Amino acid sequence: MQPIITLKDVSKEFKVLNRREGLKGSIQDLFSRDYNIVKAVNNISMEIMPGEICGYLGPNGAGKSTTIKMMTGVLQPTSGEIIVNGRIPYKNRTENSQNIGVVFGQRSQLWWSLPLIESFKLLRDIYQIDEKQYKDMMELYESLVDIKSLYSKPVRQMSLGQRTLSDILAAFLHNPGVVFLDEPTIGLDVSMKSKIRELIKALNKEKNTTVILTTHDMGDVDALCRRIVIIDKGKMLYDNSIENLRSFFGAYRTICLRFTKNANELTKEALEKQAEGLLEELKVKFPQAQSLNVTVSEDWIDVLVNEDEIPVIKVLNEIQETRKIYDVQLKEISTESVIKKIYDKELE
Repeated sequence: MQPIITLKDVSKEFKVLNRREGLKGSIQDLFSRDYNIVKAVNNISMEIMPGEICGYLGPNGAGKSTTIKMMTGVLQPTSGEIIVNGRIPYKNRTENSQNIGVVFGQRSQLWWSLPLIESFKLLRDIYQIDEKQYKDMMELYESLVDIKSLYSKPVRQMSLGQRTLSDILAAFLHNPGVVFLDEPTIGLDVSMKSKIRELIKALNKEKNTTVILTTHDMGDVDALCRRIVIIDKGKMLYDNSIENLRSFFGAYRTICLRFTKNANELTKEALEKQAEGLLEELKVKFPQAQSLNVTVSEDWIDVLVNEDEIPVIKVLNEIQETRKIYDVQLKEISTESVIKKIYDKELE
C-alpha cells in the first residue's frame, strides 16, 4: 500500500525583519535589509498511510500549523518534497483542495447567515458532488449524530459545539482522502468533546479517511490516535505509536492521595502547601529518587514515582508513617505527562 502523504526532508524558512523602535526606526526599516532567517520547519520526513488517524503534536510555535499549510498547498516549502494524494500541493492547489477537508479551530467554513442545510447544498455544488453521494453522506450523518434538528438553524445562532460539529461534517461531505483537523475541540465542554471524538472515529471507520489531528488536548489524542508525531522548534522529536511512547516511561507510576474525608474540605492553596511539604519530606527520605515529584490535580495530591529509582510501596509506606490516608489510587503515567517530559527534553 502506498502512503497517502509523504514528506521528505521538508524545511520552511521565513525572513523576519529586525525592526527598530520609534518613528525614525520605522522609516529606516523601509530601506533595511537586516533580516533574521527563522526555520519554522526543519528537515521533517514522514509517511502517512491511508486510513490513519495521526496526532501531530507540539507546543505553540513548534511548526505544526506551518506543516499543515504546506500539506494543504497554502505554503511552498523552502526545500524538500511533499506529496499528498499523488500531487505536489502548492503546484496543484485546485486539484489538491478537491480531495482534502480542513477544520481550523473556530474559523467556520459555513455561511454565517444561512441555515446549515443551505451551506451543505452550496458545498455540494462547489465540490460537484453527485446527488447519490450527497444523499448517502447525509444519511450517514443522520445515523451518526442528531443533525436534522440543526438543518434549518442559521450558523450564527448555533452554539460553539454545534458549529464545530457542523464544520467537521462539512469537511467530510465531499468524501476527501485526507482531512486536517486543527484544534477541533478547543473551547468545548466534556460532553460535546466526547460526541465529536466519536463522530471523527465513526467517519474514519466508515470512509477510511486519513485524519491529521493537531491538538493540545491529550483526551483527543488518547481517544483517536494510534500514532503520534511530536515536533518542537521545527524538528521532529518522535514518530511512533502512543503505546511505544509510554513504554519509554514504563517504570513511572502516579500515587493519587487524599488526606481528608471530604474532597472539598481544603482549598487549592492548602492542597498545594500540603504537596510542597510532602515533596520536601520525600526528597530527604529518598535522595536517590531524582524523578520524584508531587503535584495537585483537582482535589488529589499526585506523587510521581520512577520505580527504577524507588519502589512505589516504599514511598507509600513512608507517607503512611506521617499522614493518615483516606483515599488512594495508583495510575500509569498519562500521555500528557509523557509528552510534557518530551517538551522538557527529558526524552532523548
